[in-house]
Amino acid sequence: MKICLISPPYNSDVKSVVGVSSPPIGLAYLASVLRDQHEVKIVDSNILGYSMDDVRRVLKEFYPDIVGVTSVTPSIPQAYRVAKMAKEVRNDCKVLIGGPHATFLPHQTLKECGYIDVAVRGEGEETVRELAKAVENGGIETVKGITFRKEDQIISNEPRPFIKDIDEIPFPSWYLLPMDKYQFYGERYAAMLTSRGCPFGCSFCASSRLFGGFWRGRSPKNVIEEVKVIHEEYRIRNIEFMDDTFTLNVKRAEEICSGIIREGFDVSWGASSRVDTLTKGLVEKMKRAGCWILFLGIESGCQKILDTISKKITIEQARKAVKIVKQAGIKVLGSFILGFPEDDDESIKQTISFAKSLDLDYAEFSILTPYPGTPVFEDAVHNNLLVTLDWSKYTGLEPVMQIKGLSGKKLKSLLQEAYLKFYLTPKTLWSWLRNGQLIFIKSALKAVINYIVHSSE
Repeated sequence: MKICLISPPYNSDVKSVVGVSSPPIGLAYLASVLRDQHEVKIVDSNILGYSMDDVRRVLKEFYPDIVGVTSVTPSIPQAYRVAKMAKEVRNDCKVLIGGPHATFLPHQTLKECGYIDVAVRGEGEETVRELAKAVENGGIETVKGITFRKEDQIISNEPRPFIKDIDEIPFPSWYLLPMDKYQFYGERYAAMLTSRGCPFGCSFCASSRLFGGFWRGRSPKNVIEEVKVIHEEYRIRNIEFMDDTFTLNVKRAEEICSGIIREGFDVSWGASSRVDTLTKGLVEKMKRAGCWILFLGIESGCQKILDTISKKITIEQARKAVKIVKQAGIKVLGSFILGFPEDDDESIKQTISFAKSLDLDYAEFSILTPYPGTPVFEDAVHNNLLVTLDWSKYTGLEPVMQIKGLSGKKLKSLLQEAYLKFYLTPKTLWSWLRNGQLIFIKSALKAVINYIVHSSE
């Protein structure tokens, strides 16, 4: 069969401001479990600059038996348009949808879009492989991990167990992607996922439910083998490890670093970490192995807020982590969220001040967005706090939930104030100029303009 896997056209805020678009690694994994039995095509609309008309053209030319669409919450309207288009091109094709939004709202997704036949819930590799075989043989009713239409009914089958040994999953089918087009400030880069699952269960994050509340790491040997493929076969030296917490298992992280050093790979990479998983010895080894930046989810500068969102870290741990990472010569991006249910004007300004007080190279601020699958979404639904169900507004930049004592206008103003106060300082601007990072100056000036416009309304 012919199977077309599509990331729909969607102008994300990350791409429009920073100019970076990550490879659809999930689709590349699905292609790897399908390619031996089927003809597979991946369409990454964003990196190719495709419009909906371009997607339609590809569908007409390839004429697939199965169309699989991936989507996060804010891009779900575009995913619905692709599903409709697929049925218009070939009415008898099976249209599947996957990703976190469809995983947690499968019934609603199928109700909102009558052109989708099946929602694949959670980890998709085994489900999609079995589903393709079932479609070919004329029946999908027994496939685990799916929600599907049967006449006028929407039926959810039992969940599929998580893959225990993720070393068994083939490497992503990079050859089906336009690898030359993925760039970070002019240099080609690739993304890797070396572990799945998260045991922490923060109230604003769905990862522990999407990939399980237990951590599953690939073996260091398996990780190094993929680094070798990316580095030697594709001549790419910039890698992003997309794990929720690359450093959760310190011994494994050290062994991966040892492997990179031993192999002599000329690679530069970044990863995400928790502030309570870092040691001086680990970050120094990461630096020797080519790590240039760490993303730290700090979230708030108020200990009370950290406690209520089940972050399970302390203010002091955040300070210590930033200090040892910077001492090792690794840059730090701190991530902060404004507008938790317990937040007020004072706690948010405390977070902004805390971000400024840390020796961060970059900071990312966003407005709390109650994504489906998170405890905060369930609480918001239960207490009727959602302002809108227009999923396109769930971007992290728009207030979509009522916060006691904070209007949406005030929250947006605080978000702009956070960027303004953090980035537009002589120290930061001089650092950017010294390092030739003019794109950050451009972004900062854009934030200033937005702030001035907002203040004049």
